[in-house]
Amino acid sequence: MAAVTPNTTGFNVESAKDVYRNLTTPELIEHAIRHGEGVLSADGALVAYTGKYTGRTPKDKRTVREPSSEANIWWENNIAMEESEYSILREKAQAALATKDRLYVVDAFGGADPDHRINVRVITENAYHAQFIKTMLIRPSLDELKSFAPEWTIVNLSREKYERDVNGELRDAVIAVNFAAKEVLIFGTMYAGEMKKSVFSILNYLLPLKGVMSMHCSANIGKGGDTALFFGLSGTGKTTLSADPDRFLIGDDEHGWTDKGVFNFEGGCYAKTIKLSKEGEPEIWNAIRYGSVLENVVLDDQRVPNYDDVSLTENTRCAYPLEFIDGAVSPSMGGHPKNIFFLTCDAYGVLPPISKLTPEQAMEHFLNGYTAKVAGTEAGITEPQLTFSTCFGAPFLPLHPSKYAALLASKMKEHSANVWLVNTGWTGGGYGVGRRMSLKHTRALLNAALAGSLANGNFEADSIFGLAIPKACDGVPSEILNPRNTWTDKDAYDTAATKLKGLFDANSAKFK
Repeated sequence: MAAVTPNTTGFNVESAKDVYRNLTTPELIEHAIRHGEGVLSADGALVAYTGKYTGRTPKDKRTVREPSSEANIWWENNIAMEESEYSILREKAQAALATKDRLYVVDAFGGADPDHRINVRVITENAYHAQFIKTMLIRPSLDELKSFAPEWTIVNLSREKYERDVNGELRDAVIAVNFAAKEVLIFGTMYAGEMKKSVFSILNYLLPLKGVMSMHCSANIGKGGDTALFFGLSGTGKTTLSADPDRFLIGDDEHGWTDKGVFNFEGGCYAKTIKLSKEGEPEIWNAIRYGSVLENVVLDDQRVPNYDDVSLTENTRCAYPLEFIDGAVSPSMGGHPKNIFFLTCDAYGVLPPISKLTPEQAMEHFLNGYTAKVAGTEAGITEPQLTFSTCFGAPFLPLHPSKYAALLASKMKEHSANVWLVNTGWTGGGYGVGRRMSLKHTRALLNAALAGSLANGNFEADSIFGLAIPKACDGVPSEILNPRNTWTDKDAYDTAATKLKGLFDANSAKFK
């Protein structure tokens, strides 16, 4: 057993039969297998199944309404839980902890920058969840564990149901964030991603209030030291596109931007594995090994993962430490970004594969956060659904989007960053008619943007969205650069593009 840290949280775990604190990865994997929480795949990854919830459940996320944070919260986006209800939930959590045969305690950091990180203690009843969050957050050294004092506590009681009536519907899960108590309580869902996104929500509240931009993006660094950011919702390509063999990974999902540069919130990656192949995504493929965690991936008789099997969900995932990616930056920090990419999975199939944005357009697209939610990322999503998720991360924004937009606009201007809109969705037609954008072509376009050749080339103006579309790019057929050219029925393209532009304008009006 690894270092024992003092129990300084407000939760008493000592009544449980056995309490395991900061176990090593081999110990946690042994516990998970011994207690039937998972099995090892042929490549050594721990494979677990999350049951009913194979994605996040935003309908069940609650923010406690209390005096210290109430004036800051964007209540149109955050569902309130009154303090009285939270007190009942907390009592239920404490009572449940006392009945457990086993509890696992994981101490970790949220944030690679020592000036802005938070100390997080996670209490869970599952070894699999402990290994997941140990992988996804930043792991303290043994010396740091000896003096670790938690600032925030996450209690994950995934097997306990919080049955309540919500507008005539019986709900069994809840994720409740209390900024005054510095606590998160999770009931009724085994989906491990709720823990990592809870830490993200906390940092999304704390950092902007002290002038640090928090971002739902991946980040990497080129050999010349240039940092790039990739904003986008789950399924738009943040993890895939930032895992570039010719660049160095900072992180794949959550970052802060200070006066010094960019820093990762996490110590691991959480990649979608649907249709994963060694040829298409070798970096992620090679990261799936002993020490990583596969979720909801179907195994064959030889325990070989079948990444094409969607019988459980399309939101199959793998969590692995950053260091499993060759060349990952440690500590996971970088300089000010020179290029920023807004990734959108356009289910209409009318946006170009890449376009250069003016500062005004960048703010409009950032506030709109247009994309399609892809199958499985949230409970109930079975095919792409159009959504406007402001700041490319509305489910995780405690503050009003204007706060994040003002910080981003200021930093983009100060550091003269190029901003690009990248469509990783459909081309040649919308979902069901067209085809998904080629990953090979997307990578070629990104490489040209990062090298500077794309910005120095010639552009043509899109007549509907006003976007600047490059006329040529090495390694990419010129006929696909303007999306209208990829549609057989040009009138149908014009109709679909005009409809989407109308939706853009209507959504933008909310922020003006």
